[in-house]
Amino acid sequence: MARDGSLLAYVLTRIVLAVPMLLILLTAVFVILRILPGDPVLALWGGRTPPQSAIDSARQQLGLDQPLIVQYFTYLRNIFTGNFGLSIGELYRGQSVWNQIAIRFPATVEIAIGGMTVACLVGIPLGVLAGSNRDKPVDLAVRLFGTIIWVIPIFWLGLVLQLVFGVWLQWLPANGRWSGADAPCSAPSSCLFRTGMYTVDSLIEGNLTHFVNAVAHLVLPSLTLGLVLSGFFAKTVRANMLRTISADFTEAARARGIPRRAIVYRHAFKNALVPVVTVLGLQFAILFAGAVLTEKTFSIEGIGILLLNSVTSKDMTMIQGVVVFYATIIVVISLVIDVLGAMIDPRIRL
Repeated sequence: MARDGSLLAYVLTRIVLAVPMLLILLTAVFVILRILPGDPVLALWGGRTPPQSAIDSARQQLGLDQPLIVQYFTYLRNIFTGNFGLSIGELYRGQSVWNQIAIRFPATVEIAIGGMTVACLVGIPLGVLAGSNRDKPVDLAVRLFGTIIWVIPIFWLGLVLQLVFGVWLQWLPANGRWSGADAPCSAPSSCLFRTGMYTVDSLIEGNLTHFVNAVAHLVLPSLTLGLVLSGFFAKTVRANMLRTISADFTEAARARGIPRRAIVYRHAFKNALVPVVTVLGLQFAILFAGAVLTEKTFSIEGIGILLLNSVTSKDMTMIQGVVVFYATIIVVISLVIDVLGAMIDPRIRL
C-alpha cells in the first residue's frame, strides 16, 4: 500500500511540475515569434505593399496593436481554451489552425510510431549484442554501424530507399500515404469512428486490402526514420549494458553459476532498461518534429509539412499553433516517461 501511495504522490508531483514547464515553453514560443525579423501582417498580401490603412486594420483585427503583456495573456487564454486562431498565410488563409493540425497529425503519428518501431527492433537488440560482447568483432561492427547510420542525412537515405525499392524493384510505393480513390473509413457508414491513421482505420473497417495498402506506404518512411535513429539506440543500449553487466549484482549472479544468457537478459538488460526507456521516450517526442524531412521526401501531408509551409509563407498564427502543439506533446510524453520510469525502478520516486 505504501508503495502504491508513493507512486501516486510521485505522479501528482510530476503533473504539478509539468505545468510551469509548459508555461515556459509557451512563453518562449510567444517571445521568439515576436522578435523574429519580418512582419506577419504583410504576409496577408503575399509580398505586395498594401495601403497603410489596410495594415493598421489588419493589426487591429489580429490584436497586434495591443501592448505585449495584453497580447501574451490573450495568447495564453486562447491556447488553454483550444482557440488556436485562423491562418493568415497564403496557403491556408482563413482556415482554422486547429483543424489543419488535427487533419495532418495522424499521418505524423503513423510515421513516428513506425520509425520508433523500426529503431527499437534494430537498435535495442544490436545494443544488447554489442554490450554483452565487448571489444569483440560483433561489438566493433555494431559501433561502426551506429556511427555511420546516425550521421547519414535522412533525406538522402529516403531518396536511396525510394530509388531502390520504389523505382528499381517496384516492391513498395515511393511516396504518399495511399493508392486509390477511397481511403479507409471514407464512407460515412463504413466505420463507427475514424482516427485519420490509415492503418488503424483499415482495421476498424475490417478491410485487409486497405490495411496492406496503408502499411505498404508506411514501410519506406518508417525505415528511413527508424534506421537513422537505430544507430543512436544501439549506442545508448550498449553503454548502459556495459555499466550493468560489470556491476556487483551481475558478478554475484555469475559466481552463483547462473547461465550467461540469463545474466545478460534477466539481470543486466533489465537494470539497464530505465535510462533506455527515458531516452526512447524523449526521442519519440523529438520524432514528431524530426519527421519534417521524412514527410517532405515522401510527399506525406503531415504536421511537419504544415509547419514548413507555414514558415515559408510567414503564417504566424499557424506557426504558433503548430509549435505550441509540439511543445504540449513533448511535455506530455516527458510526464509519461517519468511515470513509467518510476514504475520500473522504485528508487526513482524515493
